[in-house]
Formats: sequence, structure tokens, C-alpha cells
Amino acid sequence: MPYYDDHDQERWIPEPPGNPERSAFERDRARVLHSAALRRLAAKTQVVGPAESLGGGQHIPRTRLTHSLECAQVGREMGATLGVDPDLVETACLAHDLGHPPFGHNGEMALNALSASCGGFEGNAQSLRLLTRLEAKVLTEDGRSAGLNLTRAALDASIKYPWTCEKSAKFGVYDDDLPVFRWIRDGAPDGRVSFEAQIMDWADDVAYSVHDLEDALHSGHVTPEALRSPIERTLVCETTRTWYAPNADLGELEEIFAKLITDPLWPRRFEATLADLAGLKALTSGLIGRFCRSAQTATKEVYGSRHRADLVVPRATRLECALLKGVTAHYVMATRDHNANQARQRELISELASMITLGAPGTLEPAFRPAFLNAADDAARVRVVIDQIASLTDTSAVAWHRRLSR
Repeated sequence: MPYYDDHDQERWIPEPPGNPERSAFERDRARVLHSAALRRLAAKTQVVGPAESLGGGQHIPRTRLTHSLECAQVGREMGATLGVDPDLVETACLAHDLGHPPFGHNGEMALNALSASCGGFEGNAQSLRLLTRLEAKVLTEDGRSAGLNLTRAALDASIKYPWTCEKSAKFGVYDDDLPVFRWIRDGAPDGRVSFEAQIMDWADDVAYSVHDLEDALHSGHVTPEALRSPIERTLVCETTRTWYAPNADLGELEEIFAKLITDPLWPRRFEATLADLAGLKALTSGLIGRFCRSAQTATKEVYGSRHRADLVVPRATRLECALLKGVTAHYVMATRDHNANQARQRELISELASMITLGAPGTLEPAFRPAFLNAADDAARVRVVIDQIASLTDTSAVAWHRRLSR
């Protein structure tokens, strides 16, 4: 296991020593696990909203919270296998989706359009903002929030995109959070994603590609029979290339997909019998193991030190993972009903932003009011409104909209 020195374990705001029987990274993990931001993920969209049915019955679709817990389990085991601190990787996995707003990526798009004047909105940058500013845990001497005040290494492991919006549409920090970002990245190569963050990122891909497929099979949106059809597989491959693998050749995707579903764990049918349910769990376990072992084996062949090491995921494995995401995209997320529902969600967020702004600071929760009152300009006030909306769940966003519309 790599050596984590005092620099890695330093906190943005100095604190008294904790329980000597717990490591700094165990304390980090506990802080995220007990945070209000993590609990809110229970009512935030993964693929479909928490209140939406996926075919009825006893199956409950994933939320952002269940996804984060599953991601954490995958990441923790990968981290331990690859020789990094498992608590550190698990902390990053638990924290990676904290910044997601109501309605998932759809809500992210709506808030990005609304926040153009203050630097846009990005779920990953919002996660960093929650960890270092918005979540209530540690206050500075002058009463400002330092968020959960995690260690430098834990915060760095949570950053998938260590740059601002000037470099890419996907970014990890807003301009007004640059001071703490620079502190986190002190000593790290510019733009270099830490090894622990790379493990977290792959654990995220593995967890949601496999489990979203499981949810789609339960719902009946996807059937094993359809995936055995070469015509259907071609359509899925086209969706996959459009959404997730633009540099892949269609023929390459079709070949990999055909090989992937020849695994004996793939069900011939799925009717939710006891045997079917057990078989589906065997499939999800097998796929997760397949993706993790492939990356672990390839990485160990070229393993290096932190910030110099890269997680090595073979191209075929990345495309297998992309194809699973493509299945869900093709049969669930690209449907006409799903798109119509998303359009209404974006309208709701836009209307909610207008109503909150019109009545602010009274329409804001007490924790956000001082930031609005002390904001230096209109752009800063917009950011406070965006922070407020991003903190809401799917259900509370609808409730706020209904209440403010009266």
C-alpha cells in the first residue's frame, strides 16, 4: 500500500486529533456516510425517478444513493486489490454523486443553462462545493463553512476532472472554489487525475452499467430475447456509439456485443421467477467481476506510484461496459415518453429558479440566506439559488414548485 504522509492527511481547517484507533481516512468515510447530502441521494434520479414504476412488483429501481453504495463496494475491493487505501477509495465513491441535482443529468442540463452568468453547473464541481463549503460539519473561526473538512487525499480522490470549465464541458471546480481546489491539488501534477480517483471513476462505470441493465431487465424494457436478435443488437450498438463510444467502429461493437452475450450466465428468458431472480444476480456478479478483474490484471502489469499511476482498462472491456450502458440508453432513456418527461422536468426547474429568485432571500432555506444577502453581485446571487435547487431531491423540487406556485 502506498505511503500516505502528513500532507495527504492534512485538513483544510486544522482540527484537534481524533480517535487514535481510527485512521484519518476512516474518519473521512464516516463523515460522508453520515452526511445529509448522501441521505438526499435516496430521493434523486438514477435512470428513472424514485417514484416511477419499473414494471411493478417487488423490484425497486436504483436511486443515486443505492448506486453510490454499490459503487463504494466495488471501488473499495478494487482499491484494496490494487494496493491503495480502501477507506480512501470508498470515501471518494460515496462522495462522487453528492452534487447531482434533482432529476439526474437532466436536471444538470437545466441548471447549467440557468447558471451561465456564474460559470455554469456541473455535478462534479457541485460535489466538490458540497464537500468543502455547503455541507454542515466544520466552521472556520469567522463562521464560514468548510464543509466536511475531509483530508487532502480524500478530496483529491473525489475529483474526476481536476480543471475548470475553461478546459472542458466536464469539469471539477467552479472559479469561486479555486482557493480550496489549489490547496487540494498542492503538489499534484497539473490536470493529472489521482490513481484513487481513476479507480472511483471505473467503479462508477461498472456499477451503473451493470445495475442499470438489471433494473431494465426487471422492468421489461429489455428482454433477453431482444438481445439475441442481431438486428436489435445493431440498433443498441448504434446507440452506444452515439452516447458512449464515438470513436468505436460499429463492426467492432457488434463483435464485442455478440461475444459478451454468449456468456452462459446470460438468461435465456426473464419472467421474475425465483430461478430467474437468482440467475440475474449471478449475471450481475459475473459482469462486475469480469470488468474489475480485467482492469486489475492490466493495471498490475504497469503499476506505478500515486499520481504517476494510471488505471489500465483494456479497450474491449471499456466497450463491453459501454454496450451495457447502451442497452439501457436504447430501451429506456431514448424513448419518447422518457424524453417528454425530461422536458417537463427542465421546465419545472426553470420555473422554480424564477420563483425562488423573485422571493429571495425568504424563499431560500435558512442555511442559504446569508450567502444570498452577502453576495457581491447578481452572478453570486444566481449561484446561491442554484446551490439551493441542486440540494433538493426529485420529490422536494416538485413540492417546492407546487408551494411557490400558489
